[in-house]
Amino acid sequence: MSPRPLGRRIAAVSSGLIVALSLAACTTHPSPEVAVRSFLLAWQDGNYAEAARHTTGDPAEVEQALADVHDQLDLASIRFDLGQIATESGTANAEFGVNADLGIGDPMWNYTGQMSLTNGAAGWQIDWSPSVIHPELGEGERLAVSYEIEERGQILDRSGEPLVAADSVTAFGVLPADMEDKEGGVTELAELLDEDPDPLLNRVRSAPPEQFQPLVLIRDADNSLLREAGNIAGVDTQEIEVNLSPRVAPFLLGEVAGTAEHRVSSRVAGPYQAGDTVGLSGLQNIFQQELAGTATTQVVSLGEDGEQTDVLESWEGVRSGGIETTLDLAVQSAAENALETVPGDGYIVAVDTASGEVLAAANASGSVTDDGAFTGSYAPGGTFTMVSALAALDSGAVTADSEMLCGWQSEVGDQVFTNPRANDVGLNPTLDRNLASLCTVAFVDIASEVGPEAITRAATQLGLGSDWQLPLPVSAGSVDIEDGDVELASAMVGEHGVRTSPLAMALAAGAVADGSWYGPTLVREEGPAQASATELDEAHLEVVREGLQEAVNLRTPQMNTGEEQVFGQAARAEQGDTDLHWFVGYRGDVAFAVLAEVDPATTLLDQYAVTAATSFLNGLAHGGAEGEGLLGEEVPELPMDAPVEGELNAPVEGAAGEMNPEADLTGN
Repeated sequence: MSPRPLGRRIAAVSSGLIVALSLAACTTHPSPEVAVRSFLLAWQDGNYAEAARHTTGDPAEVEQALADVHDQLDLASIRFDLGQIATESGTANAEFGVNADLGIGDPMWNYTGQMSLTNGAAGWQIDWSPSVIHPELGEGERLAVSYEIEERGQILDRSGEPLVAADSVTAFGVLPADMEDKEGGVTELAELLDEDPDPLLNRVRSAPPEQFQPLVLIRDADNSLLREAGNIAGVDTQEIEVNLSPRVAPFLLGEVAGTAEHRVSSRVAGPYQAGDTVGLSGLQNIFQQELAGTATTQVVSLGEDGEQTDVLESWEGVRSGGIETTLDLAVQSAAENALETVPGDGYIVAVDTASGEVLAAANASGSVTDDGAFTGSYAPGGTFTMVSALAALDSGAVTADSEMLCGWQSEVGDQVFTNPRANDVGLNPTLDRNLASLCTVAFVDIASEVGPEAITRAATQLGLGSDWQLPLPVSAGSVDIEDGDVELASAMVGEHGVRTSPLAMALAAGAVADGSWYGPTLVREEGPAQASATELDEAHLEVVREGLQEAVNLRTPQMNTGEEQVFGQAARAEQGDTDLHWFVGYRGDVAFAVLAEVDPATTLLDQYAVTAATSFLNGLAHGGAEGEGLLGEEVPELPMDAPVEGELNAPVEGAAGEMNPEADLTGN
């Protein structure tokens, strides 16, 4: 059972064949038509005493019976249409159409009523019986509205594992038959639970009196609250289980309301009252109807003992169901565990390289509102060099075999860019070597030959700044390079004019791994936002892959465990007062991006994105069957205290100024 939607007392304007008549001065009705019109018009306007005057019944009893119909159905309004009237030897039979609005969110109940009339000393009058209200309503029977609410459906991972935990909650409700004073008792309960009493009263008035009516759901109700509620006549509690709490990815799955502390009625627009389960955010909100379904509503007749005697009308609800996501519970758990090492805000997104399906999306805060993994706008820093390398090759500025000098510094306009890795200065490496060592000066030096159009085109091919979407808000990033040599050089190394999200960078890494960019998918039935972009140049991709492979071997070798090679780029960038630590890469069929937002005062010897990425890969390796990782390899134990080798921490030099050539930033 579910709380009744909020009813509305609205005096409907007479319509159809019902017209306003000047009947106030009439004492008798000269025809059955006038009697029927007068009765229905008064009933429709809520003037039950006047309506009773046109019947043969006891005026007080008829008045009460008509007033009860309003409460028993929790009517928003009722409207009548006059039908055929047959007259014979001082008697008549009349048909009339009934259009009963059962309230916000409920159906309109339309049926044909009937009444008989007799012509006597007072003129034509309606022969009163409960059948005037409804043809199938007998003596001693009353109306009620009954609901069958669907259990809230599950959100599942790609293997059918449930991602939402069933919480035990206390349903505070009433047994209407045990309440001598419904209004007083329900109001007292509402005040105790800090709820609005009006929708709860509407629920109780229209409900079958012998059925327990749950009104408010509360998690962890304490004993004192239970005792106080139990002291109210007719109030009872029941323990029920409801799928409410996300096991993982709270920002992605979202909150479910249905408890007093959420105050659904004040936070959510629509026909929901306290006690309903309503998704407030994330997938729970986007797929509210699929997960919650809708109630099967019935108008029933009840006997004097409160037992149901008949179903007068029924509206079948929508069955609730599960939502199958592309998430992998083991990958998601590995991501969340890995972020425990991040001292501030941090994010991990993992995708399937062959499809763009989102395998995991996690934040370090655990907050349901922290969606930076999808919507963040961050400078990618040196991780953008995988895009710049493709742009350089596609533009013809360099080839796979071209010399690409790695200098110590490069002055562009009034800006000095400094190479953070002194060991590579003076070498004449190729593009893949500069990518491996993250020689930012080498990329800055060829920026003018590559040009802004080539950079933007390569970024678009990898999905950055493209038009793609998910059911939840996302950022595809942007590449907006202003005119000027300094701006172009800064864009080449992921600083000026380039902003992206962890999701967008994970998809870009997936494109490098697979050879085609795929739009992201999160919910299977929704399908991908974009099946596949134009396939990338395989020869150029191979150069980038070699650079990313060597980058891991040279600078983060502790990531390589098992048989499968890790490809990726670690870098730092400055954004405002925050250092951004990145690792973007892939292993096997899993591409991922890790971002840690770090206080600049934190020691330069820590690269939190690399630490988290290493932990993530370790979690993946140990998340499958015994002795075998998720990626199918035999897995040795990964030492978590392995040192970070090579330069991972110095920011790309630009606006931050020059660095000391004598500084040792390798951590060795």
